[in-house]
Amino acid sequence: MFSKILIANRGEIACRVIQTAHRLGIKCVAVYSEADANSRHVAMADEAFLLGPAPSTESYLRADKIIDICKQSGAQAVHPGYGFLSENTEFAEALEANGITFIGPPSSAIAAMGSKSAAKEIMSHANVPLVPGYHGEDQDPALLKAESEKCGYPQLLKAVAGGGGKGMRVVESLEEFDEALVSACREAQNAFGNPDMLIERYLTQPRHVEIQVFCDKHGNGIYLAERDCSVQRRHQKVIEEAPAPGLSDEVRVAMGEAAVRAAQAIDYVGAGTVEFLYDVDGSFYFMEMNTRLQVEHPVTEMITGLDLVEWQLRIAAGSELPIAQDQLQIRGHALEARIYAEDPDNDFLPATGTLKYLQTPAENAHVRVDTGVIQGDEVSVFYDPMIAKLIVWDENREAAINRMVQALEEYRIAGLKTNTKFLRNLADAAPFRAQDLDTGFIEKHRELLFPEAHLDSQYCLVMSAAFFLEAGKADSAIKGDQFSPFSAQNGWRLNSQYARPMKLMQNDELHELSILENQGEYEISVDGASYRVAAELNGDALNVVVNGHRLTVHCFQDGDNLTLFHEGEQFQCRQHRDTFTESEEGGDASLAAPMNGAVVAVLVEKGQKVSEGETLVVMEAMKMEHSISAPYDGIVSDIFFAEGDLVNEGADLIAVEAGDEEAA
Repeated sequence: MFSKILIANRGEIACRVIQTAHRLGIKCVAVYSEADANSRHVAMADEAFLLGPAPSTESYLRADKIIDICKQSGAQAVHPGYGFLSENTEFAEALEANGITFIGPPSSAIAAMGSKSAAKEIMSHANVPLVPGYHGEDQDPALLKAESEKCGYPQLLKAVAGGGGKGMRVVESLEEFDEALVSACREAQNAFGNPDMLIERYLTQPRHVEIQVFCDKHGNGIYLAERDCSVQRRHQKVIEEAPAPGLSDEVRVAMGEAAVRAAQAIDYVGAGTVEFLYDVDGSFYFMEMNTRLQVEHPVTEMITGLDLVEWQLRIAAGSELPIAQDQLQIRGHALEARIYAEDPDNDFLPATGTLKYLQTPAENAHVRVDTGVIQGDEVSVFYDPMIAKLIVWDENREAAINRMVQALEEYRIAGLKTNTKFLRNLADAAPFRAQDLDTGFIEKHRELLFPEAHLDSQYCLVMSAAFFLEAGKADSAIKGDQFSPFSAQNGWRLNSQYARPMKLMQNDELHELSILENQGEYEISVDGASYRVAAELNGDALNVVVNGHRLTVHCFQDGDNLTLFHEGEQFQCRQHRDTFTESEEGGDASLAAPMNGAVVAVLVEKGQKVSEGETLVVMEAMKMEHSISAPYDGIVSDIFFAEGDLVNEGADLIAVEAGDEEAA
């Protein structure tokens, strides 16, 4: 076994590898960019080395620097995690040339599966079923368009070197093909340095079922059950579970054996995942093989009781597989939800900012949190916006779902937008509980997943006022005599009762409250209604009784701003002070950046006539593209940024004046 390894990654997967390595007595070397100098994986490692500036091309993708650090630190092996260099053939070859073990498959296996088109050719010879489509090397756009017509619609354009939903476009008709091809090729080039595409028939109600495989250097192979990853958005997994619900034993065995055949066809070693499309008629088709550990590997660990990172380390060091296929035991059901910094209410645009408040559910035999961040960390524009993975386990699927819903309600984050409420709605949705699963689940059930808020805003304003009052008492107790009438919060006056005013802003709407205090209780009036309130603040928990209704909400105060958390939902307001003035900027015809990111394409020129819906600018943030389109017919009057520029959320990108050709 190795005595020291280097983890060529960051975030939660780096932390995950360090945990297992330390348990096995292996020392760990971390690498980091300037943006990650104070990150959790750096603090956890035994030693850490700076790679370079924040952009991954100048840091985590610098194979030469990582190899130099291996030599300098004495690391005998490199664990690549996922993403970055994990499926880079040249990196694996360079490590081998320098006598450093790559904790992954041989470079030849990575190369074989690195091209999706070549992989499908290999799979056809290994008797693994394939989806109809085009997987050839000729990338002439005219040929691709002709093959697109042969394949039929709908179809999927997919980057041959891709993964994680990048460089993918669903094409519904021939008329959409040209624009989709240009966009997908550009995104693939930016993400992987390879614009080549393959075409596949797009199944309308498929499930995404994948098999975890392991092979050792002695010719042994095994499959560790399957995972259902059907619930996706933009072809990226949202909730994964194991085992796959409703899969017959016959299909499970057939799919598992096909996955092992696929791995052994390329002399695979280590952890890999063979992904299949599973159709409603019970047929399944090879989609791709990921030659690395998957993001969702914890659900397999939860139902098998195995540590897959430990298996990776032992197999890379030359050990045989710890068990044979007939020794594998599956118990219970597990689900994983990916906690992202993103705004589900705004087309899941990635979010950036500081994790000002971060509380996770308590970890135990049923709940696990894999994360690479702590409270106070920054989620930047440079890397994937995943904050953590929440994994739950129980004896059956229904109980596991209940665990997931409860855990998501206990996950509390403030400082940036996240998808925790959306995930809670998804896990608790009746169709999800009923196993009505396919890759179009989110679009099909959008109304269910984006319901109106359950929290009553007036009720929340009253609780917010109670928080500010109780927090003020606590401050007074610290700063002075809490029993003095001059320290009270009720606007006390000699021989008179005084109703204290409070102003709270919520969604740019000003609410004026009136508060009377009597013997430790409050009477709070807002918007014509009156409430009797008793409250006690204990840390971040506000225990409150409103008109006889007792409940507990959790609170995070950031200056005059307050966030209330209750059953997975948030309510935000701000204490308005008359010494401050509110200003509202008028809008114009400019189009603003919807997020922090980089301009990757400006598709128009100043003075050009544009039509409503026409794409004007393409931005990229966290490896995902977002198009800014014309809101109406008009003329481009100004362009404020060029390709390659970094822009902040809200910055004006382009200006369009309404009008026609005559107006120009």
